Amino acid sequence: MLKFKSLQFLYKDGENDFMAITSSSLRNDRMELEINTQDDVFTVTVRSNETITIQKMYAEFEYVYNEDEKIFLNGYQSWTDSIEHDIGDKMRGISHIPCAIREKYAFSQYGDYNFADYGEYLHGWTYGYIRRGDNYLFMGSLSEDSGFTQIITQTDKDIIAFQKDCSGLEINGEWCALKLFITEGCEKEVFDLYFDLLGVAPRKDAKPVFGYTSWYNHYQDISEETISVDLSGIDAISAKADVFQIDDGWQTAVGDWLSVDSEKFPNGMKKAADDIKNAGMTAGIWLAPFVCEENSEIFRSKKSWLLLDNKGKYVKGGSNWSGFYALDIYNYEVRTYIKNVISTIVNDWGYGLLKLDFLYAACIVPHIDKTRGQIMSEAMDFLRKCAGDALILGCGVPLASAFGKVDYCRIGCDVSLDWNDKPHMRLMHRERISTKNSILNTVFRRQLDHRAFLSDPDVFLLRPCNISMSEEKRKCLAEINALMGSVLFTSDNFFDYTEKELKELSKIMKIRDARMISADLNDNELVLRFKIGEKKYIKTYNI
Repeated sequence: MLKFKSLQFLYKDGENDFMAITSSSLRNDRMELEINTQDDVFTVTVRSNETITIQKMYAEFEYVYNEDEKIFLNGYQSWTDSIEHDIGDKMRGISHIPCAIREKYAFSQYGDYNFADYGEYLHGWTYGYIRRGDNYLFMGSLSEDSGFTQIITQTDKDIIAFQKDCSGLEINGEWCALKLFITEGCEKEVFDLYFDLLGVAPRKDAKPVFGYTSWYNHYQDISEETISVDLSGIDAISAKADVFQIDDGWQTAVGDWLSVDSEKFPNGMKKAADDIKNAGMTAGIWLAPFVCEENSEIFRSKKSWLLLDNKGKYVKGGSNWSGFYALDIYNYEVRTYIKNVISTIVNDWGYGLLKLDFLYAACIVPHIDKTRGQIMSEAMDFLRKCAGDALILGCGVPLASAFGKVDYCRIGCDVSLDWNDKPHMRLMHRERISTKNSILNTVFRRQLDHRAFLSDPDVFLLRPCNISMSEEKRKCLAEINALMGSVLFTSDNFFDYTEKELKELSKIMKIRDARMISADLNDNELVLRFKIGEKKYIKTYNI
């Protein structure tokens, strides 16, 4: 188990900096720092009687690593690669990418590169574990709504550190600085206990779903006609589809959600939703509520809606589309707009599932009185309230902020039409498009399914056309998604299937009730053990 070693607490009071390195509670005229250990929960609480600025909150625990152990540390957001590592592994950021390319494509904005150190140590956020065989040493934060918690494994020093993302936070009163659950046991025990302590469970209306999304066949090149053709493709299979989701491309610009592209959808989005519902499925639609692209009317005419950094500059969200920017979710007009958009889509147009994407943009920069974790938590509360009874599929979101608040959540990056993207793209950021990375995230975040929400591993693609992935890899993707995800979506038109693809589809539908026993990744060999009914299976994949 872990043994608490020391706490580093740095804060500023006016012009003066104060540093405390301690292993016990302390108090002075301005503030009190309380350290408490009860059962498997370690808590640090700060109380101040005047405004102080937190600079650092960093706790170290002693732990002796073994060479045969595996380390898992959850990545920053949905798309961030998150796998089990060997003790000696390193984690690459984006410093190796030439500065001009980094800035042009705004790679730093997709992940934690602006506020996490990359170098000799592995790090992750919210929860993680060290596994030796079937035994898990689990570490999880119980206070992510007060600030994200970074976990750092310093294997050369026999240290596990926990650092709160809180630099620059002003507090006056009581603040939960750290609240950690640290325990040991089998996989099911530790994850069940963690989510019980969090008080989190999947939303009651969320059920496993099978269906279609337009993105990975047409991307933005969608229209009323393409949607109609793919909708009719559902008739080519005997399995019942639950959801048919229209992805990006229906709007005139990202951010202008009530401006439908009339050339693509001359009869509007309500007509598309009606057609889907008449076919017996829930109508789903994609939008990114916290961002707008440069080519949008919002960007041109609503500059006051844009989020500003501490230098007064607009906060870029990334380089997708024409380049895009974050909206200030605490701006009253922004909230009114988002609320109206969601109300129109759900109540007037008739969409029952909202895929809400690029959500991390809400918390790219912290406020002086709010950490990134608090901002993201409040942003997700706001979306949940706006959506009402509609289903939410969250994507591109720091996962802790979505626990219990969305019905479904993406747990990996986007798949691609090949296996691992182009060689030069493999050198890019951790949130890049990759079928291989998507699969591995599905495997190593599998414990979240039916605990935090119902997991969306992204689509499977079995079609024999318009794809460069081998048949073996397509089967691998489909089977792992079916084994470990509750959202089983594809972008295939089922009329493209031959008898071979129909047989494989039937096969993956039959393994959706499997129960995972274990997963081991050694070099490129992934070994899965699972049960269907009372029968045990072992499956090996070349990853």
